[in-house]
Amino acid sequence: MNIPQNLKYSEDHEWLRIEGNEAYIGISDYAQHELGDIVFVDVDTEGEEVAAGEVFGSIEAVKTVSDLLMPITGEVLEINPALEDNAALINSDPYGEGWIIKIKVADASEADKLMDAAAYTKLLGL
Repeated sequence: MNIPQNLKYSEDHEWLRIEGNEAYIGISDYAQHELGDIVFVDVDTEGEEVAAGEVFGSIEAVKTVSDLLMPITGEVLEINPALEDNAALINSDPYGEGWIIKIKVADASEADKLMDAAAYTKLLGL
């Protein structure tokens, strides 16, 4: 299981990478593995501010559809355009090319409430 040290993680298995006043959000390697083959990502919150814990979109795998929950409050600036043609990037590269959204961070201190890699590993029981 790949759990990069430089990211923050939510209990809902989203990851967060802050870069200045912006951040990238995706789902963890564990989450993509549990979902199986991902076929579609639906994010209709572009341009909106979404509060921490609220749904910002959904992810569809062959066997299920799951809500995507915002790990911290922010304005959705961009949806990863590569996912439109190839949602399976989330399966093959969940922390790189498979990022889902980029946001403008409202309050970076909210990230302090998220788990580091060690805490997330413990949550997963690994």
